[in-house]
Formats: sequence, C-alpha cells, structure tokens
Amino acid sequence: MELVIEHLSKTYPNGTKALNDVSLRIEPGMFGLLGPNGAGKSSLMRTISTLQEADSGTISLGDIDVLHQPERVRQVLGYLPQEFGVYPKVTAAELLEHFAVLKGISNKSERRQVVDALLHQTNLYNVRNKNLGGYSGGMKQRFGIAQALLGNPRLIIVDEPTAGLDPTERNRFHNLLAEIGEDRIVILSTHIVSDVSDLCRQFAIINKGQVLYTGDPLQAIEEMRGQIWRRLIRKEELSSYQEQFAVISSRLFAGQTIIHVHSVAQPGNGFEGVEPTLEDVYFARIHAAEQVAVKSVVA
Repeated sequence: MELVIEHLSKTYPNGTKALNDVSLRIEPGMFGLLGPNGAGKSSLMRTISTLQEADSGTISLGDIDVLHQPERVRQVLGYLPQEFGVYPKVTAAELLEHFAVLKGISNKSERRQVVDALLHQTNLYNVRNKNLGGYSGGMKQRFGIAQALLGNPRLIIVDEPTAGLDPTERNRFHNLLAEIGEDRIVILSTHIVSDVSDLCRQFAIINKGQVLYTGDPLQAIEEMRGQIWRRLIRKEELSSYQEQFAVISSRLFAGQTIIHVHSVAQPGNGFEGVEPTLEDVYFARIHAAEQVAVKSVVA
C-alpha cells in the first residue's frame, strides 16, 4: 500500500496558504516530514487524516480516495496529533479499552487481549491501572501510540511526538516507532532533524507550504559533501558574515559563534571544510528557498 499525494493545496480563510502544490509518494516504512513550526506539516497531516478538506489536489492510499472516502481511510488510520489530551482521572487500561470499543472491537475477550498486548508493546502494562493524570510526558506519548495502533492500522501519523521529551523517553519513543514502522506507513512530522536522521529511510523538507526536497537522508547528505564550511567568529561579526556568505546556521561555543556556510567553492581564508549532516542539508534547503523568495519580491 502506497500513499500518493498530488498537487495538494490549502488556503485558510485568513489568507494563509498552508499547502502550496504539495506532491509526495510515500511507501511503507518510516517517512520523515521535516520543517520549522508553521511550515505546513500539521495542515498536511490533518488533511491526510480527513480532519480538514483541501482546496485542490488528490490523495490516494492504495485504492482509497482519501479526500472522498474518509470513512474508509479512518478504518486503516492511526493518528497521534501534536496536542493529545487524556482524561486525567481515568486509567490507561480503561481509556484504551474505551477507544477499542470506538474502533469496533466489540468482543470483550478479544478487546482485553488487544489492550493488554498494546500496553505491553508500549511498556505501560505495569502502570496500566494508574490514572493518566499521573503519567509523565513520555508515558502519555506512548499511550498515544497505543491508541493509534488500535485496529492494526496500515497508515500511522505522528505529529511532533518527541517535542518536550527528556533524552531517555525520547530514545524509548524512537525504539517504539522503529518497531512499528517495519511493515506499514508511518509518517513522522517533526521540526527535530535528529528524529528523522535516526529513524527514517525517506524524508521530505517542507517550508511555507511547499516541498523543498524529498529523498533518502544518506543520499541528501552525500549530495552536500564538500559544500559545508565552518568558521569561528565573534558574535558581533555575524551580521557581516550573513551579508557576505550563505550562512545556514550559527551557534555559540565558548563565548564565540560557530557558523556553517553553504558554498560549492572554498568561501575564503579562515573557513574549514566539514562533513555535512542532515541538519546542514535542512538549513541549506530552507536558506536557499528563502533567498529565492526574497529575490522574487525585490524583482
């Protein structure tokens, strides 16, 4: 089963163009949708999950017309939205069983087996009788994955799932996502580059509603080899370097600023070449698109 998105566009009533001619082809496995906050990721996820309509374009999941057959989509969809609320005074086992009923698992014995299996899979079985209000952020996210897995969905969407998690919970969540992404389509929507580099065989970069790049993370890094340069500068020099070079990122180190510059040739004295990372790919694509937009406005 393949998810095919073609020429999808969406403009909100306030004039915001959330999606602008988006086309993607997503095969089974982990697929990363990478972009900054406000890039259009959540709008795309809501459209795929039938929570909002598109202005134009098509989405197909196997033989399902997503935009015109929402009920069929929901039968094979698991969704963990960015904002996932729980009833604080209900236990995980109780709420998961309630969700199972809503998913159509009517046989009580079968439902209990499914719920217990999911609680084991998400490492929540030992706290299944604890009220959800007492769960940590990571535990709530794992509960969110448990409910998304009900009904053995063929398409799972997780929107910004690791934001706010501590390193231990984030690693645990990564392992869980890797496990469930082996035989179905799992779309990981995030602004955290390392989530994509750790988990995904394919990814896309989206910004301001447009897809800027799609492909294999390792191939994307290889294409950038020999084009990333680093230099240590004083903080007050940053704006000057931004005017002269394609500075794609900067960070503080020991009171000074390290900049990364994207250039096919050696940009000048004081710069040293570095091995590119997916973060460099991401920032370079975003920077290039923004420069094109600025030039079009000036023109």
